[in-house]
Amino acid sequence: MTPSFYKEQEKFYISVDCIILGFKDDKMYLLISKRKFNPLEGHDTLMGGFLRSNEHLNETISRVVYEYTGIQNVYMEEVGVYGDINRDQGERVVSIAYYALIDLELFDDKLCKVHNARWEEVDKVGELVFDHNQMLSDTLVILRRKAATQPIGFNLLPEKFTLPQLQSLYEAIYQTKLDKRNFRKKMLEMNVLEKQQDKDKSTSKRGAFYYKFNKEKYDELLKKGYSFFSYVD
Repeated sequence: MTPSFYKEQEKFYISVDCIILGFKDDKMYLLISKRKFNPLEGHDTLMGGFLRSNEHLNETISRVVYEYTGIQNVYMEEVGVYGDINRDQGERVVSIAYYALIDLELFDDKLCKVHNARWEEVDKVGELVFDHNQMLSDTLVILRRKAATQPIGFNLLPEKFTLPQLQSLYEAIYQTKLDKRNFRKKMLEMNVLEKQQDKDKSTSKRGAFYYKFNKEKYDELLKKGYSFFSYVD
């Protein structure tokens, strides 16, 4: 029998909360659901779950994201640890928040019905349970900072995208209009976008060429001391 070294110490719950973000039709979206149990049953909440005794923390995060999106190998990053004494009215719960960036074309829409979930425009998200609004706010600060120095935004796009799509993504992230000529010039100068032969003609007869992000080229540039630079004027 394993001895209990810490039997005199108090025990708390550890949870993970996931700020799952997607991009579609020039807008950023957050996946939220109606809480299924008390406290605050029926209120809007982030996707989350409790750490299991047989799980590594990373496994818990991956499990929660997969459960609610049906997508594996998602880009994720820690936002922070939230441990205020009264943050959860049910018990003393310490939550570790992560944000996840997904390609909405890969999302299984049937899961919204399963989890009573929906995609809400980020700038229209109302009151969430506990400190979930603070988690979202902290996530957006991190996302905007990192998107200017690393190519993490491409995780929100399908494999093939157009330059107008790419620009609208970064305009959605930063909530500002970017100069079309300047944005395209800087993006193409990085030489990490591969132009494709086919075009997207869904919005115009002339169409816009598709591009792909070449991560291998970017990784090679990193080895030479190159870094993704800010293009937000």
